[in-house]
Amino acid sequence: MKRLFMLVVLFLGISDVVNAQAIVSGRVRDKKGKPVAGASITLKDTYDGATADSTGSYHFSTDEKGKFVLVTTASGYKPVESNIEIADTPVVMDIDMKEEISELKAVLITAGSFEAGDKKRVTVLSSIDVATTAGANADVTGALKTLPGAQQVGESEGLFVRGGTAAETKTFIDGTLVNNFFYSSVPNIAQRGRFSPFLFKGTVFSTGGYSALYGQALSSALILESIDLPEQSSSDFGISVLSVSAGHQHLAKNKKSSWGLSYSYANLWLAFKAIRQRPEYTRIPDFHTADANFRIKTSSTGIIKYYGYFSANKVGIRNPSLDTLGYKDAFSISNFNMYHNLSYRELLGNGWKLNTGLSFTANRDHIDGNLLDEQNKEQTIQGLEYKNFNVLLPGSYFNARVVVDKRLKGISVVRFGTEYNHSHDKADYTLYTGDQFSNSIVENMSAFFAETDVYLTNDLAMKAGGRFEHSSLLKKSNIAPRISLAYKTGKKSQASVAYGIFYQNPENKYLPAPAVLTFSKATHYIAQYQKVTDKVTLRMEVFYKKYEDLIKTNVSTINNQQVAINNNGFGDAKGLELFWRDKKTFKDLDYWISYSYLDTKRDFTNFPFAIQPSFAAKHTASLVMKKFVTAWKTGFNMSYTYASGRPYYNIIFDGTDYKFSDRGETKDYHNVSFSVNYLPGLFKKDSKRFTVLVLSVNNIFGIDQVYGYNYSYNGYRKSAIVPPSRTFVFLGLFMSIGIDRTEDAINNNL
Repeated sequence: MKRLFMLVVLFLGISDVVNAQAIVSGRVRDKKGKPVAGASITLKDTYDGATADSTGSYHFSTDEKGKFVLVTTASGYKPVESNIEIADTPVVMDIDMKEEISELKAVLITAGSFEAGDKKRVTVLSSIDVATTAGANADVTGALKTLPGAQQVGESEGLFVRGGTAAETKTFIDGTLVNNFFYSSVPNIAQRGRFSPFLFKGTVFSTGGYSALYGQALSSALILESIDLPEQSSSDFGISVLSVSAGHQHLAKNKKSSWGLSYSYANLWLAFKAIRQRPEYTRIPDFHTADANFRIKTSSTGIIKYYGYFSANKVGIRNPSLDTLGYKDAFSISNFNMYHNLSYRELLGNGWKLNTGLSFTANRDHIDGNLLDEQNKEQTIQGLEYKNFNVLLPGSYFNARVVVDKRLKGISVVRFGTEYNHSHDKADYTLYTGDQFSNSIVENMSAFFAETDVYLTNDLAMKAGGRFEHSSLLKKSNIAPRISLAYKTGKKSQASVAYGIFYQNPENKYLPAPAVLTFSKATHYIAQYQKVTDKVTLRMEVFYKKYEDLIKTNVSTINNQQVAINNNGFGDAKGLELFWRDKKTFKDLDYWISYSYLDTKRDFTNFPFAIQPSFAAKHTASLVMKKFVTAWKTGFNMSYTYASGRPYYNIIFDGTDYKFSDRGETKDYHNVSFSVNYLPGLFKKDSKRFTVLVLSVNNIFGIDQVYGYNYSYNGYRKSAIVPPSRTFVFLGLFMSIGIDRTEDAINNNL
């Protein structure tokens, strides 16, 4: 036995020498020389291999001999295959890995844009945020005014961004331009947007430097994406001190199509009875609104969406006349608006994607202006005849758009397309004499655009593109280049820069013009830093914007209105902005703080030289707080907005030139608003009905606010432009059957 044992040991020793194992070792690093811990290294078609340690080192032994392929894989990196030859000596193979570019890890190009949606990781304001922001009154643009870049202008509707007029901000739904996004203007009373925030699943509020896919906006683009199929069939009903509403959404059993209808009626009579209004209303505002939609999934990746909207409203007001004491200036307007939007998107295969859209708008304003005596009878006074008029303003607008995307290597994309916008605006004037005259403005704007998103690494990306536009009205064309760069400075932080040129047609209110006009132009330069985690967002941005070819005006002798005489205007705007949102520091409290500093001057319209425009404040700030108390089933929302005083001017023509008859600065703007949302049906799992009670108070402390001043024709008298009421109160009850919306409200406030 002893001899047999020795023979076995000798045999095994000889076998080990004959079949000696080879050692394969090395280090795995990325392109920056940093170790790739956890990388898997294996010999292809064998079971031999190892895992890299924290220093990136690996080693393993193998009985294999000959030529093999060493395969290295790691999460977030491209696989590497290395050819090696295994013999009796150790093999050392160091491996360099390239980072895999992915949507989850790649830097986002965000300079100049606040983005929110189910595809974005940088969510700023969702639909629930809009609905629950105190003082916003569930208006998309009302909530956006709490973000940096937007001005607190209360006497006119629209978004005034970074020293630009409201007309310099354009709105797009599913890619196509929206005409008449706001209700029609009433002198010195801002109007809200027409569309519910719950229509949209994605929002991009670009305060500058936006994509080449969009144009005709010198300052800003608000880009909205409508929802797809609803979660399930549901009905809703609402009643408040101002309105009643009802709607139904039906989802097909196969969940591949849906349709919906809704209607609402609003009348401010009760609110005006309870809260004193500063204008004298001859017609209490009332609104009839209806919409319809259908959505059809054409494939697993394709969908057709239609949305139709109808609105009719009337309002009439009287104010003491500054031109003739004891008289009144009367204004009334009736509006009908119809909007249709049809869009289609589909993945075509091989990395190709198609997005198309059509929209049509018909808008009709009927406006009456009168000078009334103390008995409210129409009067005509020499020199003020222009105060008595009647004007009918019908307009129709058609927009079409096609965008094609091609996926390149990794997540890089090139997109290109074309856009066509047709507008036909008419104006039929009837003067105090009964004389009538009309004008018609027809524009056919065509555009071609292309841009590419290039991801060099997960840390470095570039968006570059350009836009070509041709105006049949101006008989001119333009080319607008745009470029953005983004670099990831840390795991949750990044820096971005953007440059772009933007063009815009003269506003229709200045047309037709006695002179040949061209596009107005703005050049944007933006630098941004942001750090974003799951519950905290920090953004800092600086910008410079240069204006060229702005419209200069003179007074028409026919209707006392400003008419465009040339494009000799110019200006600039520069500033810095801060945004901080925090859902982490304080338990169950979500808050954000925004601040903007704006230094802007421009020489346009009838300005005698470059001055700060009356719609721009140097300092604006907002604090928004939201807390949901689960035990009480109640959400509490508060907002405070501040703006430093804005300049005001009365500019008159002295026969040879324009000059100031009065100028100054309004007092600072302060507004504290508060709202409460009570959810009595919360946690009743068997209930199919879900109810929300809403109470909101705007300007809860009744702080006096002055937006500017109106002046008499000769400039000797003036009156402050103030809100219609110091405080506004809303109380409503909303019920849905089928879908519980309460958890959405909670999850967005925790």
